[in-house]
Amino acid sequence: MKNVAQILTRKGNNVISVDPECHVLDALKMMAEKNIGSIVVMENGQYCGLMTERDYARKIILRGKTSAETKVADIMSTDLPKISPEDYIDHCMQLMSDANIRYLPVFENDQICGIISINDVVKETISDQKQVIDILNNYIQS
Repeated sequence: MKNVAQILTRKGNNVISVDPECHVLDALKMMAEKNIGSIVVMENGQYCGLMTERDYARKIILRGKTSAETKVADIMSTDLPKISPEDYIDHCMQLMSDANIRYLPVFENDQICGIISINDVVKETISDQKQVIDILNNYIQS
């Protein structure tokens, strides 16, 4: 069974972050530039939350606010489950499914060390299943 550490090894653990006082528009520009769907919110080196595209859509657009005037702190998600590099992929998939979320912050020694997305989890699951299928095919053919 694969764990989060294996995802972070494959994709890297570079954490892109903004300050909570950053305007949403600036955070969105950074997300677009980096081609990411979420951004970590950090203040004085401490994790505060995560701002996602979903936060933007539901808390800015649908409420008639403007991204140029609204601060990231006003829309970020702060109640996401936290996982560790040792957590298994199936546990992450269950957390994401139960909470209807697409991103999980990864923590090691109380410090954020990465973010995984539902896409990362699905890719690992597909890869894992492909390996099992290949092993079974080899067994059947021998």
